Amino acid sequence: MAISRRALLGMPDVRAGLATLDGWWQDHSRLVTGRRLPSQPEALALLTRVGTVAEELDHHPDVDLRHRDLWFLLSTHSSRGVSALDLELAARIDVLAREAGAEPLPCSVLGAQVAVDVLDPALVLPFWQVVTGYRLTHDHDGDPHLVDPAGRAPDVWFQRMTTPRPGRGRTHLDVYLDVDEAPERVRAAVAAGGVLRDESHAPGWWVLADAEGNEVCVCTVGGSAG
Repeated sequence: MAISRRALLGMPDVRAGLATLDGWWQDHSRLVTGRRLPSQPEALALLTRVGTVAEELDHHPDVDLRHRDLWFLLSTHSSRGVSALDLELAARIDVLAREAGAEPLPCSVLGAQVAVDVLDPALVLPFWQVVTGYRLTHDHDGDPHLVDPAGRAPDVWFQRMTTPRPGRGRTHLDVYLDVDEAPERVRAAVAAGGVLRDESHAPGWWVLADAEGNEVCVCTVGGSAG
């Protein structure tokens, strides 16, 4: 049986595909790139050419245009992640961007999400969904996430606890980095006054805190925050 081009790819296949691309990275369940054009009219022209290719493939990116900077976000919603179709569209965008004289934009962080520690996600999800106005979705592991329908603000992820954790904040920020960049970011954060609380799960994630005890997890794509 032929494998659908929209089927979810495993991490090794995604990483292999990213190695053939120029200036793309993985942010959870999607591929992301940023390109700077010489002018906004040229950015709009590139966007139009990408739109033509997207129609040809019947696979459409999310796009963010800011003056002459274009950001493309690719994901296959039916598989809740990255598929071969995303890699194909990314490769086509690469060609069009080079032809347009676009420069890849650097990435300082692969993504960020707010993590909420809960004993029973089903009990609190309705409240958080109403108060944020977010849309409920699930990742490929079946864990619930609330996502901004406009795609601008960070996701809210609900981390299931088996027992209460007294003396610890119940919400924290997860910052996602490339696995090669994360250790240096952790060292820099400690040098800036932070405290390394837990590195037993590295390189999946490190738990840090600021001088007043507010926590943040530095995570790598493929790892899970604590």
